[in-house]
Amino acid sequence: MTTVLVLNAGSSSLKYQLVDPTSEAVLASGIVERIGLPLGVVTHEVGDDETERELPIPDHGEALRIVLGLFSEVGPSLAEAGIAAVGHRVVHGGTKYSAPTIITDEVVAGIEELIPLAPLHNPANVTGIKVARELLNVPHVAVFDTAFFSTLPPAAYTYAICQEVAAKYGIRRYGFHGTSHQYVAGQVAKIMGRDDIKQVVLHLGNGASASAIKAGVAIDTSMGLTPLEGLVMGTRSGDVDPAIVFHLNRVDGLDVAEIDNILNRQSGVKGISGYTDMRDLHKAIAEGDEAAKLALDVYVHRLVKYVGAYAAVLGGIDVLTFTAGVGEYDDPVRLGVVSALGHLGFAIDPAKNSVRARVARDLSPDGHTGPPVLIVPTNEELAIAQQSMTALSA
Repeated sequence: MTTVLVLNAGSSSLKYQLVDPTSEAVLASGIVERIGLPLGVVTHEVGDDETERELPIPDHGEALRIVLGLFSEVGPSLAEAGIAAVGHRVVHGGTKYSAPTIITDEVVAGIEELIPLAPLHNPANVTGIKVARELLNVPHVAVFDTAFFSTLPPAAYTYAICQEVAAKYGIRRYGFHGTSHQYVAGQVAKIMGRDDIKQVVLHLGNGASASAIKAGVAIDTSMGLTPLEGLVMGTRSGDVDPAIVFHLNRVDGLDVAEIDNILNRQSGVKGISGYTDMRDLHKAIAEGDEAAKLALDVYVHRLVKYVGAYAAVLGGIDVLTFTAGVGEYDDPVRLGVVSALGHLGFAIDPAKNSVRARVARDLSPDGHTGPPVLIVPTNEELAIAQQSMTALSA
């Protein structure tokens, strides 16, 4: 057996999975939360068995030591798991990293240089890498969220601002959720039985993004310099007039940090309705909450707008795919989007759409001859594990 330990280090958390990239089996998974707070929580899952503990977890180093201890105590034994690599999710690779990369001291320094482009994510990613390299003497591989979108053409990634400023500060469209979009697009190609397809993938979770993919190559995506641009999200605004920033500063003296907080943490579905969980939103709508109804309408409108735009960019569309938490489980959102896209040949079977199951499936009515509407569950951890092995073999 050959396995990969996949690590995703956040500012106060550490998610992990032990994955067999060949059989696609998950041998163990877990999360360490509230790192740095007086009392942290670690949850370790092996099959149907779950071990949960509360204890002080002062830093990521101690978090990983606790995780390694649980592998020894509860299992499965890492010594017997045949770990070939540790695969690290890294949010921002800039223009420097466009493929899974074996981590060296130079690569760590390169990721650190990109911190200004991802100040909330890359520092935690670097911390996780440094700690893991100290504790696990196997190759380490960085898999970048931005890498899949390194193929965007200049017309798609260039912002129409002063190009001297753009070059000096690295301002361009980078895109995010790339590991998910790439994995799902590959699964769609297998389902369709062909590679030369024009597809739109909607990755809809608390963060949300859309991508336009032609023959497996990304040609446009909704997130930009940061994950704030694009679709309406749980707490992020998505597309807004940039002059809103100037307006808030001029009329009320709000500073950059305050506006950043508004657009990233107090906007989106939450900003309109007060809810961040779509289940709560639908419940409020059923109870007659007009603000909740407006939030859903705005959310769906933005999705429809992007699918239509990407159909134009692609020169047609062969398949529309929903993935991630909202994409996979929120049937009213899917129904609202697809119902507005009949002019593109899409149709949805309400009975199929109402089924909740984490399996890939076609939601189109039986006998439908237009482009299909698919649900394809994403699996970023498996994708990171497989890309890590690709990097080793290269």
